[in-house]
Amino acid sequence: MKHDLLFGLAGALLLAPTVASAHSGLPGGLRHHDVSITVHEGDDDLLTAGLGKSGLASAVAPAIANPLAPTPAELRRLNIWANYRALIDTTDAGGYGRLFGPNIDLAGNDTLGEGLIPGTEYRTSQNIRGAKNVTLLVQVPEHFNPAQPCIVAGPSSGSRGVYGAIGTTGEWALKRGCAVAYTDKGTGAGGHELDTNTVTLPDGTLADARDARRTALFRAELSERARQAYIAQHPNRYAMKHAHSQDNPERIWGESTLAAIEFAFDVLNRWHATGTPHHRHGKRLGYRPENTLVIAASVSNGGGAVVAAAEADRRGLIDAVVAQEPQINVAMRRGVTVTRGGMPVATPGLPLYDYTTFANLVQPCAALAPSVADSPFVGFVVPAFGANRCTALVAAGMIAGNTLVEQAEDALAKLQAHGWEPDSNLLHASHFGFAVSTAVSLTYANAFMRASVTDNLCGYSMGTTDAAGLPAPPAASPMPTLWSLNNGVPPSTGINLIAEDAANGPIREALGVSTSTGLADYYWDGALCLRDLLAERRVRHSIAQTEVNGRLNGKPTLIVHGRSDALVPVNHTSRPYLGLNKLAEGKRSRLSYIEVTNAQHFEAFLPFPGYDSRFIPLHYYGGMALDMMWKHLTEGAPLPPSQVVHTTPRGGAPGAAPALTTANLPPIRINPAPAERITVHGGHVSLPN
Repeated sequence: MKHDLLFGLAGALLLAPTVASAHSGLPGGLRHHDVSITVHEGDDDLLTAGLGKSGLASAVAPAIANPLAPTPAELRRLNIWANYRALIDTTDAGGYGRLFGPNIDLAGNDTLGEGLIPGTEYRTSQNIRGAKNVTLLVQVPEHFNPAQPCIVAGPSSGSRGVYGAIGTTGEWALKRGCAVAYTDKGTGAGGHELDTNTVTLPDGTLADARDARRTALFRAELSERARQAYIAQHPNRYAMKHAHSQDNPERIWGESTLAAIEFAFDVLNRWHATGTPHHRHGKRLGYRPENTLVIAASVSNGGGAVVAAAEADRRGLIDAVVAQEPQINVAMRRGVTVTRGGMPVATPGLPLYDYTTFANLVQPCAALAPSVADSPFVGFVVPAFGANRCTALVAAGMIAGNTLVEQAEDALAKLQAHGWEPDSNLLHASHFGFAVSTAVSLTYANAFMRASVTDNLCGYSMGTTDAAGLPAPPAASPMPTLWSLNNGVPPSTGINLIAEDAANGPIREALGVSTSTGLADYYWDGALCLRDLLAERRVRHSIAQTEVNGRLNGKPTLIVHGRSDALVPVNHTSRPYLGLNKLAEGKRSRLSYIEVTNAQHFEAFLPFPGYDSRFIPLHYYGGMALDMMWKHLTEGAPLPPSQVVHTTPRGGAPGAAPALTTANLPPIRINPAPAERITVHGGHVSLPN
C-alpha cells in the first residue's frame, strides 16, 4: 500500500531563504517546490514498484485502469518497468535473474526472491542556474542502517526521467541499504502537446499549461498568440524538455547531482535522524559528509554527470565515483594523446555534438558496405536512401569512390578515422536505422542553440505522423503515459522527427526528399544543417559550458567503458579523460580506467539477433566496479589498475546465442597481466589490443 503526503518546503526542510541547511542541505538562494513523500511497502516497493524480478522481465507493460487518466502510482510503476528494460537485458539467456537482477544478493546468489525492497521516497524540484524544475528524488530503504550511513547518487542515463538509473545505480545501492539520490539532470521526459496546450507535471500526470505554469515539469515558453500561430501552420506538434527548454541543461548536470546528494542529506536529517549514533559532547551531529559514505555512480549521460559532479565538488560531499560509459565532453589539453596497440588515434577527445552529427551524415552510406553486410538490423537502412546519401557525400567531398561499394567502404573508413574503433563497425547500421544518431543530433542542436520549438531548427519539428509519414493527429495522445515511456529524445512514444523543409514535406524525416539534391536521401539537407551548426558561436559556447577538466579532486574513481561503444566512442571520452586527469592531478590521481571488449552502449539491444551472439553486458562490469569501490572504501581493499578486460562473446547463431555464463565474463583483476594493462605517462594513454 502507499501513503501520500505533501509538505510545504518551509515546514518540511526548515531552510532559510538564502542560507543552506545546517546539515549540508540544498544550496541557498535557489527556488524549491514542495516535497512529496510516499511510503512503498507490501504490494509496492522502492526498487520494482511491486513488479518484482518477474514483472520487470515481462514484455507486457503493467496494466493501467483508465488509459486516459493513469494515477501517479500507475505511472510510477510503468516508469520503473520501462526504465529497467531500457537499461538492462532482462532475458534469462542474457544473465538476468542468474548473474544480476533484483533477486541476486550481495554475494551473487539467487536468494532474494522477487527482490522487493520497501521504503520511503521523497521528491522535490528546484531551479539550478536558470535550468528550471530539475527533479530530485531520494529513496530510503527500510533497512537503511544509521550506524553505517551511505548515500549513492544516481543521475539518470540519457535524457530519461528521474528513475532513469533505478535498474543500475538504484538496484545496487538499495541492496546495500543505502539511500539513493536520483536526479533527471534537468532533462527528463517532460512534454508539451501544443495543440491541446497540455503539459506533464512532476508526477507524470497532466495539466493545462495555463493552469500548471511554473509547476509543470516542462512547458514551452510561448505566448498564447505564438502557440496559436504555430499550430495553425504546424498542427500535431510537440515540445520536449531536453530539446526545447532553452536551458542547455547539460551545463548543470554535475550541479544537479550534487543537489540530489544535498537533498538526500536533508531527507536523512529531517526524517531519519532518530537514533542516529552521531553525537559529540552530547550534541547530535546528524548525517554529514564526514560521517556518511557517498558514492556517485551512473551510466552514459548519468556517468558524465557523476564525473562533472566530482570535479565541481568543493564541499567534499562525494567520497568516490563509478562511471559507466560516461558521455563527457573533454576539455582537451596539449599533451593528451591516445594509442592502441602502438597505433595513434588521430583526433581523440572530440565533443559529442561533433562526432554525433558526423555519424548522422555518414552512417547510412557506411551501412551499405559489404564488409558489414551482416550488421544487426542492417535491413533498417533502406538501400536506395543510403545510396542517395552516398551520392550526396561524394558531391560534398566528404567521401570518395566510383562505385557504391567503394563509396560505402570509404564512408566506413571515414568513421574509423573520425574516432570510432573497428570494434564498432557492425553497429553503425542499427544506430542509424533506429534513428539514434539523428535524434541525438537534433536534440543537442536545439539544446545548444537554446532554440524554441517554433524555430523548427534546421527544418525539423517533432510530431505525430500517419502510416505515410505525414503529420497527423494520433489515434491516442501519447501524453497520458509520456512521462513513463518516453526516453526524452524523440522519436519515442509515437512522437517522430518531421522534415518540415523537405521537398516532399512536411514528412517523417527518414522519408524526406532534400531540396538541394532532389533525392530521398534521409533528408541530407537537414543532416548537413545540423553538422554546420558546429561552427556556430552559440553551439561552441554551449559545448564549452559542458566540458570536464580532469580534476577529480583526488577522489577514487573507476570508469568502465565498452570498446565497441558506437554511441559514445571510447576515443572521444574515457580514453582521453584518463590522460587529461593524469595531466591535471599527477600523483594525486586515483582514477582507474577499465575497458571491456565486446561491450557496447545499448544493453536493451542485447536480446536482438546479432547483438546476442556478439556482445556481452557492460552492466555486469559496472556492478563489479561498484563492489570493488565499496570494498575499497569500507575495508581498504586496493582498487584495480587501468586495464583491458578481454571477454568472450556468447557466439552461436544470431537470435539463438547460448546462455551467458561467467566463462564469458572474466573479472576485473587487481593484478592484470602486463599485456592487459593500460598505461599513462603524462597525458599519453597507451592501450593494448
